[in-house]
Amino acid sequence: MTTIHGRIRTAALGASVLVFAVGMPAQGNGNSNSNNNAWPYANTAKSPVLAVVGDIACQPGATEPAGEKKNENCVGDTAQNLYASQAATAAQIETLKPDAVAIVGDEQYQVGQYSDFEGSYEGTYGAFKMITRPSPGNHEFYVEHGAVGVAGYGYFSYFNGVQHNTDGSMMTATISGNPDTGGTFTQPVPNSDGQAGHFEQSGGLGTNSTGGPVGVGDGWYSYNLGPWHLISLNIECETQPGGCSNSGSWFAAELAWLQNDLATNHSACTLAYWHQPTFSAADSLSLEGSTAQAFWQLLYQYGTDVVLNGHDHLYARYRPLDASGNYDPKKGIREFIVGTGGETLDPVALTGTASDPSGNQNFNTQNLEAYTGQFWGVMGLTLNQSGYAWDFESALKDPAQTAGPTAFSDKGVGTCHGPVNK
Repeated sequence: MTTIHGRIRTAALGASVLVFAVGMPAQGNGNSNSNNNAWPYANTAKSPVLAVVGDIACQPGATEPAGEKKNENCVGDTAQNLYASQAATAAQIETLKPDAVAIVGDEQYQVGQYSDFEGSYEGTYGAFKMITRPSPGNHEFYVEHGAVGVAGYGYFSYFNGVQHNTDGSMMTATISGNPDTGGTFTQPVPNSDGQAGHFEQSGGLGTNSTGGPVGVGDGWYSYNLGPWHLISLNIECETQPGGCSNSGSWFAAELAWLQNDLATNHSACTLAYWHQPTFSAADSLSLEGSTAQAFWQLLYQYGTDVVLNGHDHLYARYRPLDASGNYDPKKGIREFIVGTGGETLDPVALTGTASDPSGNQNFNTQNLEAYTGQFWGVMGLTLNQSGYAWDFESALKDPAQTAGPTAFSDKGVGTCHGPVNK
């Protein structure tokens, strides 16, 4: 049995890991050694707290896929020490003791294989698995330079659980067509439904080890937390049937689901999150980010209050915007980017033509209210009855960033638009 940071104790039983929170005072009896801890088994506050972060876990081992940035694995550049950065943000979450953890994609680098989740993400963020509400990122679906990867198998297997054959062995599928190596990935077959949403067992691109089609990871779902309605979406559309087209079969099905979910939502406040942003603080708008403008159009139509994204490895807060990126103080949606979970950080770009779909050179100068590309950290979002309070706190400064402040904090409050469907 081991202790990490003196706060999280794990016991390995075969292939499983049990995680116990230790040394936390029990609620109401004053006995610090009691096992009657309220967190994470009960709501400990009138207004629930959502921890928000993405772009987290370094790739275990010493070898990275060809063409990737150097020193992005767990044992790479010791000055960077990416495992230390993800451990620091995990410690933040444990101190925050949130009611739920929203992961805004790229949980595991570089290709999101199941073994990588077990070898890196599990050792830090695995402590919060039971309260995690994830969304997938490009590193869960793609090999970066050809957009053909593990098709979400590692992500869905980790969060939904793994299927087994009748003899008890793990059921596997082989996904072929890696353009970087010409090789294949053999992955466990995930359960169809679970914590990460639905995984369709067939209908995707490529073939598995039995010659059948690769499955399709849908992965969109919604849930309520206190007075809020929260929606986790999947924008990793490039390798899905129909691609990143609003009329493509996969993305059209997600849009139809989203519209129905919003049309039947009666909550006073609504929040949605996915990985690649439509408005990019790193001036790195992707195909998927542009496609996600269709999310914004529906979310704006139905009075959504907050959008959360990752992908840009930085923290940023935009002023309230409409679906076209125009400032709208009355009905606008506030976007936060919290891609600061542990991976190498990106600089903030105040000017550039790849910040929003319109190509406005000065979009970020006009619309960013707070930002940093120097710190790893987590945002706590308190979900009140008719509004919200955000609090991003830095956990660790990038050692490569020698200039500037030693810490960063961004706090504030916002009010909800109220339910569209009264």
